[in-house]
Amino acid sequence: MAEDTIALESQDDIALADRLKGAYANITDEMRKLIVGQTEAIEQVLLSLFVGGNSIITGVPGLAKTMIVHTVAQVLDLKFARIQFTPDLMPSDITGTDLVQEDPKTGKRELVFMPGPIFNNIVLADEINRTPPKTQSALLEAMQEHQVTIQGRTYTLEEPFFVFATQNPIELEGTYPLPEAQLDRFMFNIIIHYMPEDDEIEVVRSTTAIQNYEFEHVVTGEDILAFQRLVRRVPVSEAIMRYAVRLSRTSRPGEEGAPEFVEKWVEYGASVRAAQYLILGGKARALMQGRYHVSYEDIRALAMPVFRHRILTNFHAQSEKMSSESIIEQLLETVDAPKSRM
Repeated sequence: MAEDTIALESQDDIALADRLKGAYANITDEMRKLIVGQTEAIEQVLLSLFVGGNSIITGVPGLAKTMIVHTVAQVLDLKFARIQFTPDLMPSDITGTDLVQEDPKTGKRELVFMPGPIFNNIVLADEINRTPPKTQSALLEAMQEHQVTIQGRTYTLEEPFFVFATQNPIELEGTYPLPEAQLDRFMFNIIIHYMPEDDEIEVVRSTTAIQNYEFEHVVTGEDILAFQRLVRRVPVSEAIMRYAVRLSRTSRPGEEGAPEFVEKWVEYGASVRAAQYLILGGKARALMQGRYHVSYEDIRALAMPVFRHRILTNFHAQSEKMSSESIIEQLLETVDAPKSRM
């Protein structure tokens, strides 16, 4: 299919696709009132929103990890909750619990459910690796099913619903690394680096002056849900689909066709979810750039944030100082590009 061919189903789809592209530009402009730099991180956060995925944001303190997520919630006028994860945090502190309350009129006591902070549209799990696995797992059902079950009763979460988690990579004492099964449920691992000097000067200037920001709510929660449905209707060629799957399969040691460096350095490779998120992210990225099809470049651009927390290195890689990112770069050089593109 030619690159300039529109392949969505109807004119309504085309109009909605144009709205998505405009929404991406408008949300980014509004966030720029408060956030300096971090262009790639902002793009990946918005990709998560348009796909309906959850993401981890990793970076040293002071790089606006929390601020980016909070600002998105403000711009979209969505309900936001920040949960500070600590070693003594309990699952009920996240999901809520049943409390005994007395009816003042009848004097009868009954159990009343008090919802926890998970009952918001955007939930920030701040420093998620500072709490034990039992409490971390309280997020799993909410992330996957958009519901929570307490005392045998299931409560549906309000849509749209997203979980963003932050991690601090330089403080390892007193932390509990996330289990692989939970890491796999996050669409992206978004890395935030130190910014260029001019951007850092602008941050210092703006944060040490009087701050009075007003955001225009240019996109609603209903718009986000409509964009998520549209993303899934974007066509993907067989060649692009096979390329995404091949990247995932090639990262697994023991898999037929796995290169020598994977067998040598990788303990566990990417799961099926990696290919799913490559395709979904590629669809959203295409629409954000005003295209109606997924390209080879979309998949390559998203390989790093999709794979970096799914490819687990072994002792040999660690002893030779080979990171998962280095392995991903070699994968992109090794796996053949699709022979035809949409």
